[in-house]
Amino acid sequence: MSAPAPSPLAIVDAEPLPRQEEVLNEAALAFVAELHRRFTPRRDELLARRAQRRAEIARTSTLDFLPETAAIRADDSWKVAACPPALQDRRVEITGPTDRKMTINALNSGARVWLADFEDASAPTWENVILGQINLIDAYTRNIDFTDPKSGKSYALRANDELATVVMRPRGWHLNERHLQIDGEQVPGAFVDFGLYFFHNAQRLLDLGKGPYFYLPKTESHLEARLWNDVFVFAQDYVGIPQGTIRATVLIETITAAYEMEEILYELRDHASGLNAGRWDYLFSIVKNFRDGGAKFVLPDRNAVTMTAPFMRAYTELLVRTCHKRGAHAIGGMAAFIPSRRDAEVNKVAFEKVRADKDREAGDGFDGSWVAHPDLVPIAMESFDKVLGDKPNQKDRLREDVSVQAADLIAIDSLDARPTYPGLVNAVQVGIRYIEAWLRGLGAVAIFNLMEDAATAEISRSQIWQWINAGVEFENGEQATPELARKVAAEELSNIRAEIGEEAFAAGHWQQAHDLLLEVSLDDDYADFLTLPAYEQLRG
Repeated sequence: MSAPAPSPLAIVDAEPLPRQEEVLNEAALAFVAELHRRFTPRRDELLARRAQRRAEIARTSTLDFLPETAAIRADDSWKVAACPPALQDRRVEITGPTDRKMTINALNSGARVWLADFEDASAPTWENVILGQINLIDAYTRNIDFTDPKSGKSYALRANDELATVVMRPRGWHLNERHLQIDGEQVPGAFVDFGLYFFHNAQRLLDLGKGPYFYLPKTESHLEARLWNDVFVFAQDYVGIPQGTIRATVLIETITAAYEMEEILYELRDHASGLNAGRWDYLFSIVKNFRDGGAKFVLPDRNAVTMTAPFMRAYTELLVRTCHKRGAHAIGGMAAFIPSRRDAEVNKVAFEKVRADKDREAGDGFDGSWVAHPDLVPIAMESFDKVLGDKPNQKDRLREDVSVQAADLIAIDSLDARPTYPGLVNAVQVGIRYIEAWLRGLGAVAIFNLMEDAATAEISRSQIWQWINAGVEFENGEQATPELARKVAAEELSNIRAEIGEEAFAAGHWQQAHDLLLEVSLDDDYADFLTLPAYEQLRG
């Protein structure tokens, strides 16, 4: 008697979308189902391990480099695989969601790389998940030209050799996709995003002289990188392309991963391309892990924590040294400024800050950096052109002058700044405004001339939580309390109503966003990720 056939993937509670069957055909769904069956149990074990590690940090209030992997760090002989031509020069990368207009504008932006984002810059509605996949397929087949029905403006791709190379970012390990299930069990969003993209585009990208390249978010340990590597090995065999075709850049955006940079590269070495320094999620991770560590771990206002803060400088310099020691690219952080069409003086000041930031990164040895808007591409390009010239990267700068100790990465109290009342107000303002847009299906949102994504909301609500639980006293004499946070949030809600008018206020999700921000900022039981309770409220 033969074994019963495995249950197929079921599409649950989702309105059919135009051309959905092109992405969700039987062969692609079978591949995603196989990823789920083989690897979700390990994903679940690793999520449980995160909780154990967090409990250990709560007990000890410290972190260190792993003694059990000391031999990997001490072995100077290993390097990551040689870089494919399409990823040799990454001096400027633009980030953004995969809607149709952004897809064309990002590919045409003049940046060397586009981070096509299914993660923090995309609210995971079914429409965003599936149409984003269709837009990337259409871009590779040059079927994406369109006219915006609102503005009447037409968008079309430039010649292939002028387009940015795509590095796609799937969702992190912690997020599921509720619309795809096997036996009533939700499939991890990472396998949905990676699986559909890889299955449909791997060979197509090879034919274009590129390949399936990925950014891996929210990684917390080398064991999580090992899981991704095993997924890559399986996936390449499954579709019949050579091992090592996939290349992955890992975001070092958690404090625990900062202590395992070399091990992460080692686990992915046949598929590794580089590491990236992601600022807001990194700060969020510090607060999350050391939230009960006392006054020395209390962060000041987020805008006071620049990349020149001693503990941030230790993190970025260690990242450059680690990458170059192992032959990998070191990619710098985000310039999130959104140019104003009305205020030239705002632009002038902001552009100078962006230029100084990118000059610092290029001078420190980074091989490239991120921007959020096409107008920033030439500014960042100029900074890296000055240092790189005709060279594609500066991996030959080994930064052997850098020496970072374990304690340097968590020396939060080395920063001479304190939380302020305006900082609390800003955290509430940005938190409410971002969550409201996210609940409408928007993941990348311009707020106060900055492009904000989910990491922004995470650091905002985490700082409110931390300041209240640490009993912070602000410069105006007020103490951070739940009552003060509620008062500031009520004032912000009233200000938004006056700013946009009753009709627009009623049409939005403002009260819902206000309530959700307060829930995750004030609950004694700190939610690991804001997007988990938010996803339960996301319609579509």
